Amino acid sequence: MPGVTLDGSRKLKGYEFFEKILGSPKFIVAPMVDQSELAWRKISRRYGAQVVYTPMINAKMFAEGNRKPYREQNFDTVHGEEGGPEDRPLIVQFCANNADHLLKSAKLLEAHCDAVDINLGCPQDIARRGHYGSFLQDEWDLIYEMINSLHKNLSIPVTAKFRVFSTVEKTVEYAKMLESAGAQILTCHGRTREQRGIRSGVADWEKIRAVKQAVSVPVIANGNMLFYGDIERCLAATGADAVMSAEGNLYNPAIFMPAPSTCDTDTSLPSSSTSFQDASSPASLYLTGYHPRNTSLALEYLSIVKSQKTLTTPSAVKGHLFKLLRPALGKYTDLRERLGKVRVERAERDKDDGAAWGRYEDIIRELDERLELDIEAAKGKTLEELSPVDEATGFPVLPHWLVQPYVRPLPAEAAKAPQESQKHVVEVAAVECVPEDGAPRGSKRPISEEPPASLDSFHHGDAGEAKRAKLGSEEPPAGLPRIEYGPGPAAG
Repeated sequence: MPGVTLDGSRKLKGYEFFEKILGSPKFIVAPMVDQSELAWRKISRRYGAQVVYTPMINAKMFAEGNRKPYREQNFDTVHGEEGGPEDRPLIVQFCANNADHLLKSAKLLEAHCDAVDINLGCPQDIARRGHYGSFLQDEWDLIYEMINSLHKNLSIPVTAKFRVFSTVEKTVEYAKMLESAGAQILTCHGRTREQRGIRSGVADWEKIRAVKQAVSVPVIANGNMLFYGDIERCLAATGADAVMSAEGNLYNPAIFMPAPSTCDTDTSLPSSSTSFQDASSPASLYLTGYHPRNTSLALEYLSIVKSQKTLTTPSAVKGHLFKLLRPALGKYTDLRERLGKVRVERAERDKDDGAAWGRYEDIIRELDERLELDIEAAKGKTLEELSPVDEATGFPVLPHWLVQPYVRPLPAEAAKAPQESQKHVVEVAAVECVPEDGAPRGSKRPISEEPPASLDSFHHGDAGEAKRAKLGSEEPPAGLPRIEYGPGPAAG
């Protein structure tokens, strides 16, 4: 019955839901295939995340239930941990192009989450072939039907995550349609469908601001979140109610936390420092957040993986470890090679209290011992002194023992930007769309294969490790240019 929850109470909507159920959050972790799994959601919450999304789930496959492992692998309701007390507030995201499949899947999980989100943002080729994500954005009648069906038939709210159009006017019209269909929260990713890969460019905060001013439901801003300081700049520029991070969270799950005070930390501790010699220096603009010691975070994440009854895919674990440890492994390449060779089979994950994960832990502890020597050698220096600004990107490079965003210059062939973004200087080597849009947990299909042109193309095979090019979040796999911060984001 519309407007009524499972326990018979009135269903909350819009800001009432945002405030009373979600707790007026500011810091939100994006849906990321094979990366926003339960263990990662837990560590993200420990370090400041207030709402977290599940990885994207294929509504058609989840609804049909023909492949038993698909449901188990994408949302484990048996052990009660996913969607349990430690996993709230939680929003489950689906991709779909059929209102009946979407409603059936959402009904299966409505008791295990606080809202259901529809993926209207994926720009990747797999979404084009599967006919979902941003490739539905020209089919407004279908989108309206899917959102309205959930709005009328679920006991919890429906939300939507979408990309902007090339014009402010079309973007605002689209957002108003989503709201009129029943979406109670809108997450606006400030890039167009064409802005992906090496041509991702800067997310347009001005379009997000226009959306916020045009609708009456809460708006979450997505795009351009690398450092803690970007959060307040985005909120100020867009007027959004909250920010969503994908790639930033993957490389630093503490992105939502400010740096500890100077008296509480120094370079020998697993954190960043707020002690700057020159507050007007380029580095000081970015080094205001918490950047923990990467080996400590990696071991903490593994301890969560081992402590759960809900199993974590080996591909997710390896993906997280390589992102967290990337700076340190760049120096100690022998350990990077050893880490890459570790294999944990699915059947081993819950044996002997997760002893198989110890293969990773042994390498990480050896890495930590080496980092301790590097930290000792750097004693007495401020974080600013240890974080030179890369002239090619304009961003500071933190000490290799700290987690940090991965930024690299754009390749020469990307020098000419698409119409929406003319000045590409750097790209972020993250994978913000693949987690929302890549192969889901358990996929066997090599990424080079051409899947059939249907929603089923999202997933092939019921078990086995995924063969993926990149794993990340709901943004394109790369592409954040240098941002000139002022009253709002520059389009350059």
